[in-house]
Amino acid sequence: MNRREFLLYTASTLAIPNSHAKARELECEIAVIGGGVGGYAAALAALRNGRRVILTEETRWIGGQLTAQAVPPDEHPWIEQFGCTRSYRAYRESVREYYRRNYSLTAQARARTDLNPGNSSVSRLTHEFRVSVAVLEAALAPYVSSGQLLVLLEHFPQSAETDRDRVRSVAVRDARSGLIRAISAKYFLDATELGDLVELTKTECVTGAESQADTGELHAPAKSQPANSQSFTYCFAMDYLEGEDHIIERPRDYDFWRGFVPNLAPAWPGPLLSWTYCEPTGLRPIKADFIPNPQPDADGDHNLWIYRRIADRSNFTPGAYLSDITLVNWPQNDYWGGDLVTASADRRIELLGRAKQLSLSLLYWMQTESPLPHGGNGWKGLRLRNDVVGTEEGLAAAPYIRESRRIRAEFTVLEQHVGTEMRMKLTGKSLGQVTPEKFPDSVGVGAYRIDLHPSAGGTNYIDISSLPYQIPLGALLPQRTENLLAAAKNIGTTHITNGCYRLHPTEWNIGEAAGALAAHALKLGEAPRAIRNSRKPLQDFQNSLVSQGFELDWPRVHPL
Repeated sequence: MNRREFLLYTASTLAIPNSHAKARELECEIAVIGGGVGGYAAALAALRNGRRVILTEETRWIGGQLTAQAVPPDEHPWIEQFGCTRSYRAYRESVREYYRRNYSLTAQARARTDLNPGNSSVSRLTHEFRVSVAVLEAALAPYVSSGQLLVLLEHFPQSAETDRDRVRSVAVRDARSGLIRAISAKYFLDATELGDLVELTKTECVTGAESQADTGELHAPAKSQPANSQSFTYCFAMDYLEGEDHIIERPRDYDFWRGFVPNLAPAWPGPLLSWTYCEPTGLRPIKADFIPNPQPDADGDHNLWIYRRIADRSNFTPGAYLSDITLVNWPQNDYWGGDLVTASADRRIELLGRAKQLSLSLLYWMQTESPLPHGGNGWKGLRLRNDVVGTEEGLAAAPYIRESRRIRAEFTVLEQHVGTEMRMKLTGKSLGQVTPEKFPDSVGVGAYRIDLHPSAGGTNYIDISSLPYQIPLGALLPQRTENLLAAAKNIGTTHITNGCYRLHPTEWNIGEAAGALAAHALKLGEAPRAIRNSRKPLQDFQNSLVSQGFELDWPRVHPL
């Protein structure tokens, strides 16, 4: 791992004495630390409401899961009709319009209102990540030009100054120059991928899995496991050129991964580098197909090539693409060999390096040893597309992190509130009648199964049904710290409910609500906690959200 990666992913454990005294001072009204999905949406909401904002991001691209982490949108089945904010829907439509303006689409693809550039089986909008970068940056450009927004790319949080229950400033370090900048603000929003600002400000938080005694959740472990967070993944993009040889250099750790059999409970069915893996919902062995560049009418249910494909050449005029492009974020390259959230600086470097070796080993195995459908081994023509992910090595610029520190919040969402099975037990209602808990302080909605990938403590998938849910304002508010808001996956959920609150449209809604709340609190001169706990101010804030395109409740929809 190089020096820049060390700086980007060990921010919370690096200590530089008197960093604030040496730092260049910057001031704003709202500082958003972390430019991923939640951070971007938070900044957009604060700007829309007239506030001066500084947005920091550890990588070269804003957008997090959508860009630097190379994760095509995971969304619920109603996303085209409802179940997200107006701004998220505008982002999705801007992606489609970008393709119509700039790409050589076929007439049929161009005419589709629901254009899906990758025609994947997992998402209705799989696309190339640079398109999202362009769309997201375009929406911020007017604010940058006017001076209302300052974006600091390749900056990570270094330290924080606090005064009792308030954050006074946060120092961020430039990974390129080493320059430290101290940001002073009225409100600080933690939208980092691991909840780094929560730790730097000593805001009370939870990591890993809570126990059943802690939460009463049906699927929680008997004992708490603070270092048992979900696996993380270094994604990569590849295409396939028949008859060519694009085999990469044999990865350093290939011999280890080639023979690796996961030790999980319940058991994994065999070697990790195999087309047979553990089916998440039933935990039974399932054998996937892998056929590069299939015919347009091919079945995509089991072909991993189609699963997260981001460019389907049939959408483009002949010759525009030599091959489809697919994104590899599969069970075979999830890394759960250690807990990234609680790791020390040295341990974090080690874990990130091993996760990269796993992803490269998976590619090398596919290129050299993977069994072919009609005999033989190895798809030599698989080509790593470093240009698509924007890095020299060909892996995403940042790991896809599914779980972070979680604040001890004013309100914590439990499995009892959103889990289908638990709701049925608690309410006595049938599958067709059961509904989620209603949150009177709702600031948005989301929907996804409770989907926990194998975790650092050796737990296999926990993938269970959930009910389309609301996002409670209390989950964004720390119990103690007054001017810090959670704006990403670090809200008041549990290890279990993080499994359904962690995906793209929900994280966007969380961040956008946090940005709008900070702006609203400044406008009123009231603390966020006071707004939530008073009926009229809460109602006024919710009305403001609705006017900005938030949906605060679901129509009647089925469990997922």
